[in-house]
Amino acid sequence: MTYIVNDKCIKCKLMDCVEVCPVDCFYEGKNMLVIKPDECIDCGVCEPECPVDAIKADTDPGSEKWLEINKEFSEIWPNISEKKDPPADHEKYKNEQNKFEKYFKENL
Repeated sequence: MTYIVNDKCIKCKLMDCVEVCPVDCFYEGKNMLVIKPDECIDCGVCEPECPVDAIKADTDPGSEKWLEINKEFSEIWPNISEKKDPPADHEKYKNEQNKFEKYFKENL
């Protein structure tokens, strides 16, 4: 098992998770974070730290797509090990649905 970041992170990117990760396995895109599955030690400390519930176990239903996205983009994006300020408008995206289809292309 490993942990993954899903589309709830898109446009929120609150980074509370980055601060607690003991192995620095988070990678930063333009408007979301991903976890590098091969670096994640499955400790789970990041999951409860996410205020928008964007971190899930890769064994959760529907996580297959997100496992692939986390694998792919953790190879491209830079590693992040310190918490940064969230986007100024993150609150308005907190409960929005279908964020991947609407906004993920901005990461590329």
